[in-house]
Amino acid sequence: MAQHNQLGKAGEKEAMEFLIKQGLTIRETNWRMEKLEIDIIAQGSDMVLHIVEVKTRSNDEFFDPMRSITRAKKQHMVASANAYINYYGLQCEIQYDVVILIGSEGNFKLEYYPDLFVPRLKTYR
Repeated sequence: MAQHNQLGKAGEKEAMEFLIKQGLTIRETNWRMEKLEIDIIAQGSDMVLHIVEVKTRSNDEFFDPMRSITRAKKQHMVASANAYINYYGLQCEIQYDVVILIGSEGNFKLEYYPDLFVPRLKTYR
């Protein structure tokens, strides 16, 4: 496995452990449907579904990982969440979270951004 893939897997594992400590239950990891993908799907006791994007970097010296959460990435997260809830026939609130990890396995600095954005509603006339 390539080194960057190992770093990403280690970051996702660390993110899951963090979310569990926050009281969330992990429903799925790396859920896919065609071109849609969600890193972590978690749920709290309040039944809110957390769609979690994980960004793992060895350092942030040249690029702030939050810059990768673009409008297109947010749209992808929303489309993926919609596919997931439709596939399982869920009726629940959704929250979009981001976990950023900087460092190396066993030595990450973790930043958690709960409820980072609320998708815009599309209206049709």
